Amino acid sequence: MSDVDQLCINTIRTLAIDAVQQANSGHPGTPMGLAPVAYTLWNEKLRFDPSDPVWPNRDRFVLSVGHASMLLYALLHLTRTAAVSKDYELLGRPTVTLEDIEKFRQLDSSTPGHPEYHLTSGVETTTGPLGQGVTNSVGMAIAERYLAEHFNRRTIRSWITASGCYAATAT
Repeated sequence: MSDVDQLCINTIRTLAIDAVQQANSGHPGTPMGLAPVAYTLWNEKLRFDPSDPVWPNRDRFVLSVGHASMLLYALLHLTRTAAVSKDYELLGRPTVTLEDIEKFRQLDSSTPGHPEYHLTSGVETTTGPLGQGVTNSVGMAIAERYLAEHFNRRTIRSWITASGCYAATAT
């Protein structure tokens, strides 16, 4: 692992620590523990274009651990994922800014404690508490498999994290 890789991982961890401390709510442990896995996944495996987060052929990253939502927000911030409108038009700004992270888990924030699809580009589904993201992502994987078989030559992948650990790759 290079010094730059370690710096990126530590930056994800630091953003999680600072956001949870600022909010006086949440859990920094899972984002800190999953930072190396998430960084490697996003940096080396995930087919995702931060400049076009609604690209139909992208891989999906579903975070099924609501208390680890700061991990996803840190990744979206550091990749400078573009914001899109409710009509899926690019807005010309990042979806998660440092100011958004400072408002983590606050009322009317675009960075709520459990990621919500309609609030933040790059959030693939509203998972809520209790692992609903796992079932959402399995449904996405089944639909993506069907679409890939009928419309393209490669399978779209869904990456899932559940219960505080890297759970599976569904293809």
